[in-house]
Amino acid sequence: MCRTLIAYFLGVVFLTGAISAQTPRDAQLAQATEALRAKLIETRRYLHQHPELSNREEKTSQYIAEKLRALGFDEVKTQVGKYGVVGLLKGAKPGPVVAVRADMDALPILETLNVPYKSQNAGVKHACGHDVHMTVQLGVAEILSKNRNLINGTIKFIFQPAEEGAPEGEKGGAGFMIEQGAMESPRPSAIFGLHVMPNIQVGQIGVNSGPAMASSDKFMLTVRGKKVHGAYPHDGIDTIVVASEAVLALQTIRSRRINTQEPLVITIGSFQGGNRFNIIADEVKIEGTMRTLNEEVRTAAMAMMKQTLQGITSAYGATYELTWGKNNPVTYNDPSLVAATLPTLKRIVGEANITTPRPQMGAEDFSLFQKVVPGFFYFLGVGNTAKGITAMIHTPEFDADEEALVIGTKVMSNVLLDYLDQRMVNLIVVQEKQKMVEIEVEIIQLVVPYSLAFE
Repeated sequence: MCRTLIAYFLGVVFLTGAISAQTPRDAQLAQATEALRAKLIETRRYLHQHPELSNREEKTSQYIAEKLRALGFDEVKTQVGKYGVVGLLKGAKPGPVVAVRADMDALPILETLNVPYKSQNAGVKHACGHDVHMTVQLGVAEILSKNRNLINGTIKFIFQPAEEGAPEGEKGGAGFMIEQGAMESPRPSAIFGLHVMPNIQVGQIGVNSGPAMASSDKFMLTVRGKKVHGAYPHDGIDTIVVASEAVLALQTIRSRRINTQEPLVITIGSFQGGNRFNIIADEVKIEGTMRTLNEEVRTAAMAMMKQTLQGITSAYGATYELTWGKNNPVTYNDPSLVAATLPTLKRIVGEANITTPRPQMGAEDFSLFQKVVPGFFYFLGVGNTAKGITAMIHTPEFDADEEALVIGTKVMSNVLLDYLDQRMVNLIVVQEKQKMVEIEVEIIQLVVPYSLAFE
């Protein structure tokens, strides 16, 4: 028994030490990633040239599924959440399960860059870097599929469609994949993901513990009044005036009713009403988005919006209808998971290359996966001011320094393997503690009768 415990504790020291210090495995993965450099660039450029919009990623899905099957994945499921792909890679040794996710859809943005890999789908571009996300995840899949002996458990690779939002009237995105079982059979104990960020320089990783990206709640507001000739407004209910006052009043929620230290955005993006210059409009339709980094603020602001709209419309004799559309919760990085992963990130890219950006008001439906299991979503630097790669995501000029493909693949490979190693250590600790308790119970059962006999 003593030998078993000694071997166990030596194993714990070895595994935990490997997470914070450079190991032969690091060199092995770095060499494998570097050897994959040309293929990573080729893959990213192919994907960039063939972008597909949300819930229309049919060819992208086929491409990814074929790649995973060619790598000998143990299981490849397609059409999960419409065009989602879920691949299962089992290690040489049994153990826990971890998931990693990349999104696949592009945006309806015209490519303006004159580059060899320019989009061949007119008016559609990977302007949010999802081509990079997919490439990195495919790179990780290739390296780890050829090194199963390094995997203490199973890795679930999730390729998700419609992160940018499914077309009106369609299901899509992370929520639809979850609904169709992407996180089950087997269920992972954690999930990791990344997003490119051009205001973070290539070689750097951006890390937030706790809130990383805002919740995102689309709202649709209809204000109804009474149509009448424009010369006689007193005989009608002017919804243009009512809705205009409502728009201004909604801004006081942020400025006067929510703690000023809590980020909150209420933006009106669309305001439509009326049909002729001399007719009082009887209906106005408004669309907007609300974003915050705090779930309590999110709930409170929703209630305040209803209260404000009720007051404004009733004062004029109008009515309103408020509905909510595509909603994502706060992208919340589990602090304990972040703390456990930081040593890996520092080891691979260097402590000086770990940045802590301010939490962003942009949103991500990766947050829905984080509602199922703890998750960590970090930012991969793709900017390079020296090369002029500075344009933000969702712009026609967006591009990424392709050096980030190698860095991203190397980092995520180590993150997944280290997580499984740590998880194995935790499982061993629990099992050994249980064994110790059982041994103590046996000793007590043996000793107590003798002690009673001598009393």
